[in-house]
Amino acid sequence: MNFVSPSDRSLLILTTVCLLGCTRVVAQEMTIEEYEPRSTLVVPEHHPTRALYPFVDVHSHLRNPTSGHVDTLIEAMDAMNMAVMVNLSGGTADDLAKTVSTMKASYPNRFVVFANIDFSTFTEPGFGERAAAQLERDVANGAQGLKIFKNLGMFLKDSDGTIVPADDPRLDPVWEKCADLGIPVLIHVGEPSPFFEPQDRFNERWLELKQFPNRKRPPDVFGTWEEVMGHQHNLFRKHPRTTFINAHLGWMGNDLARLGRLMDELPNMYTEIGAVLAELGRQPRFARAWLIKYQDRVLFGKDAWNPEEYQVYFRTLETADEYFKYYRKRHAHWRIYGLDLPDQVLRKLYYENALRIIPGLDRSLFPAN
Repeated sequence: MNFVSPSDRSLLILTTVCLLGCTRVVAQEMTIEEYEPRSTLVVPEHHPTRALYPFVDVHSHLRNPTSGHVDTLIEAMDAMNMAVMVNLSGGTADDLAKTVSTMKASYPNRFVVFANIDFSTFTEPGFGERAAAQLERDVANGAQGLKIFKNLGMFLKDSDGTIVPADDPRLDPVWEKCADLGIPVLIHVGEPSPFFEPQDRFNERWLELKQFPNRKRPPDVFGTWEEVMGHQHNLFRKHPRTTFINAHLGWMGNDLARLGRLMDELPNMYTEIGAVLAELGRQPRFARAWLIKYQDRVLFGKDAWNPEEYQVYFRTLETADEYFKYYRKRHAHWRIYGLDLPDQVLRKLYYENALRIIPGLDRSLFPAN
């Protein structure tokens, strides 16, 4: 009699049974990028394609626009009930003047342009005063605010090669000029805290760091997250006359209680929700309560221009829908929930707060309260 080992016998039986017509079980191998489970949950769904109220998007980017591009933008804006787009990439000097002229030529009340700072001569004496004077000229040419990109605090280098912190005193004339001119500063400093942490199995943004390795922020190069953001917070403290819009919930959407304490301390600091909607949507009860408490200090922003993605914002802010997908997996591998915000809060988030702090907005575009 011939004998086979238990493992061989199992394989032989499996093969024989399969030959008799059973469904063969095949193990699948896939990466986390490929895994896209389809939820079997059946719950009420709402898919608003237009915001309930006309809104101001305070966080958009449009570099070197053409008149044809602007016409196309208006069509998409009207479809979703966007009353005003704030283009944060206006540039400075001649570039700023050209951008303002192009965007406002046919639609003077539908676009707002923020100026930027040219840091190419930062290490030269008197930079802050020169930048402040140029900003004053930019405002005279139509700029309605200042946008600071994330080069400040992470990539801008001093003459000795060290990173220039956000609260560097050489920039004080710029912030004071903003206060004198009555324009807000929308400022992006730092990154999500997981970018500064080890890329291991505990890192919440592991997938994004795998797809975009250049987004890692090792503390030995950039400083810790606490240090980088601390310089920004100190900047806000140093210039209480200046209105700052802390971009992306200040990278504290995952710790709203801490963000709230900062807002309590700094009445000149506002924030916006661009590219961090998933942080709110995964904590719907606490986020709803937080937005109600700080309803006078938060503005609507989206960041990357992609019209269909705005619908996820409307759904999250306006409905009580449960367990639906965010639009960018690398930002959120989790499902999110609607906040069902009260109308009063929606109005402030969508347009009332922007009307209060951005000069020159056309109030006729919005409901009379």
